[in-house]
Amino acid sequence: GAPGSLLATAGAMRAAGLLLAWALLHPAASQQCHPSSPGGVLRFTDRHAEIQVPALHRVASSLDPLYGLVRRCLDLIQQNPLPTELLRTALNDPGSVRTSQVVQYELGYVVCAAVALLFTVAVPVAGMCFCYCRSRRRCGGRLRAHRRSLGCRRRCLLACLSFTSLIILISVTCAFVTSQRVKGQMEPGLGAVPSTLRTLRQHLANVPQGVQMVVDKFEVPRKQIISDLGGLSRSVGLSIHAQLKAMTYAALEDLQDRAGDLQTSLHHLQILHRTARALAAARAELEPALRERRRRVVALLDDPRCTSCASVLGRAQGLELGADYSKVPSVEKVLKALAGLPRSDFAEMIRQGNGTFNSIPELAVERMAQVIQDLRGDLAHTAEKVQSIADGFPLHDYTRPVSEALVKAEERSQPYLREVQRFEQYRWIAGTVLCSIILLILLCNVTGMALGAYGLSKREDPSDYECRGEAGAKFLLVGVGLAFLFSWLLILLVFATFLVGGNIQTLVCRNWVNQEIYKFIDTPGNLPPSMNLTRQLNLRRDSNLSSTYRECKGGAGLWEVLQLDRSYDLDEHLKTPKYTADFQKRLGDFTVNLGDVRLLRSEGRQDLETFARSGVDEVDYGLFQEEMKNPVVQTSLPSLARNLEGLQKMQRNSTVAGRLAAEARALWHMQNSTVQSQEALVAKLGESVQFLSRLAPHLKERVKRTLATTASVEARLPVQAQQILRQELGCFTRKELRYFTQYLNWVGQTLREDVASCQPLATALDNGRVILCDRIADPWNAFWFSLGCCTFFLIPNIIFAVRLTKHFRPIRNRLISTGSEETCPFHIPRVTALKL
Repeated sequence: GAPGSLLATAGAMRAAGLLLAWALLHPAASQQCHPSSPGGVLRFTDRHAEIQVPALHRVASSLDPLYGLVRRCLDLIQQNPLPTELLRTALNDPGSVRTSQVVQYELGYVVCAAVALLFTVAVPVAGMCFCYCRSRRRCGGRLRAHRRSLGCRRRCLLACLSFTSLIILISVTCAFVTSQRVKGQMEPGLGAVPSTLRTLRQHLANVPQGVQMVVDKFEVPRKQIISDLGGLSRSVGLSIHAQLKAMTYAALEDLQDRAGDLQTSLHHLQILHRTARALAAARAELEPALRERRRRVVALLDDPRCTSCASVLGRAQGLELGADYSKVPSVEKVLKALAGLPRSDFAEMIRQGNGTFNSIPELAVERMAQVIQDLRGDLAHTAEKVQSIADGFPLHDYTRPVSEALVKAEERSQPYLREVQRFEQYRWIAGTVLCSIILLILLCNVTGMALGAYGLSKREDPSDYECRGEAGAKFLLVGVGLAFLFSWLLILLVFATFLVGGNIQTLVCRNWVNQEIYKFIDTPGNLPPSMNLTRQLNLRRDSNLSSTYRECKGGAGLWEVLQLDRSYDLDEHLKTPKYTADFQKRLGDFTVNLGDVRLLRSEGRQDLETFARSGVDEVDYGLFQEEMKNPVVQTSLPSLARNLEGLQKMQRNSTVAGRLAAEARALWHMQNSTVQSQEALVAKLGESVQFLSRLAPHLKERVKRTLATTASVEARLPVQAQQILRQELGCFTRKELRYFTQYLNWVGQTLREDVASCQPLATALDNGRVILCDRIADPWNAFWFSLGCCTFFLIPNIIFAVRLTKHFRPIRNRLISTGSEETCPFHIPRVTALKL
């Protein structure tokens, strides 16, 4: 029964060992939470961006060099700075404005007006004089004499007229392009004024809805935190299990080794005890038989009839017993001390300890269920606190004056915008018609030069009439007539657009860019009380338009530029501890015991202590090993039997030979029946002695270490489990606080830069400058500049065309010439009479 129970226990221990080995090779998956690991990034969608004022920017254009040239020309014409005194007087007391002040500021434009007036009068008068001369056949007639330099003059006139025509063509092309660009930008630019004002009003009106939208986005971090809470308890349990499993499994494995030593030592001690007793009994039985066999063999070999037997006689006389196992130490006392062991089932104990430790994740889920529920309740309470941001946002009442000012501005701007639109329509029509007339003049020039040059090439005699040359001269005169007829209209359109566009550039745009307009508005007394923007826009008393513009452009909130900065501090309302104090405190105060694991019960501890005190290490196993070196019989029975069989073949006496054969068979029988079984017992005894001799010197030390390790692990498991719990909860707290911080930072940024931002006001002002100055004023000024170039280059065009007309008509009188290759290249010169 005992050997069977020992085998069964050993089988259970092996099964427990396999379980431990599998657990070490296949550790449970753990979701470790490192304190330094960053939390996830939350994504918030902004649906309020659709009511923002889109920022406009100056777009690079191929006409930028022309725009720059025009601005430099205007800077030369108007070098005076912003007329603050004149504007202050005009705004506060328009009747007291003196004409001399206006003329002094607009002196450059007055000079240009004088030049335009002179051009308007002089060119039509010159045209009438030209018509009178033509009626007298003096201007544009024929050359009266032929000279050798006529060809050079004609080519020079053709080049000059072509050059002026090219400049006029380039200028009129630029005028066409810039006129179309003004028309294309004017309508959307004028439409952007009421649209921007409505967008600003909508922006202000939607502040409460925008704030509520921002507050409702707390659902994003709340869902993420609830999702994290769902896996917190199991994550904590898995982390405790993962970080403590190496220590726990090592202690269990050490305990399993000591339990195995106990079982195996008890087994070998029992074998040692039984084998030693069996060998002592077998020796006692073998001794008389071996003595009798030695006597008979010695007597036979000593018989004189035995031939050659003296050589074996000495070996027969040494036929005596060898090892005496009655002299070895007894282990009966040790077996009595170990009687009844093991009283505890170590395999079951290890299995239960391993199972309890592996159940820590499930135990964590069970014991943390209540705190998880309380944390969900804290989140609901935090959502109510976040709602107070929207409930306490005091912006709506303070934005009413701004909204009313925007409504008035939109209503008052409508008539002016319609007038500007109508004036722009007239300008575009007049510009298109006059540019078309300039193109018609250029067409007459090109046609006249082409026909005239072709007629010259076909004319054999300079005095001969040639219809194509005559037609070319008439085309040139038609162009001259059109230039005289429409030049005054051109200069009037140029001056009108110049006066408007130039003053917009020099008085408004230039001072808008360098902030002089804002400084003028900010200076007390410059604006009448009815135009006090600080009061109308409900700005802070210590602020002005320039500072407000800079603050808005920098992303300040409406409450910061309005009179709210002392009554509402957004940063104070968005401090994270205000919303996370309860959440942090509950996690910080939570404690739970998750490491109470019993690896070794008291019965098992007593078994190991009894094993260590049993005296296994006190047995002198060296005596066993010394005795085992001796054979069972001093003389080898098989060797002696073979010697006798060899002598039997050498005998001549059959009686002696028969006795020798009988003795050999008796020796073989004794070897096979008795000695061989004792040798097997000796071999079995040697295995047990070898195991026990290796174990005994280190037994007490190993048992003591196992007991100490087991006790230490049992004591450290709860402490370290609590430390890991605190570490994991601290990491979880920091991770969730990052979600709160991300949300509150996004709330502050969205309220400042989007929902309750005054940046759209600054953007609207910048857009107004871009539309007025960059998209309308620049091409407007480029239009009059290009059209003015066309107009002034008409004067040399007229002169060159009239002078060139004479060269396309036949010469009235020819000089006697030795040969003129220019007029008659293939005619023999002939003498003619000069008519006076």
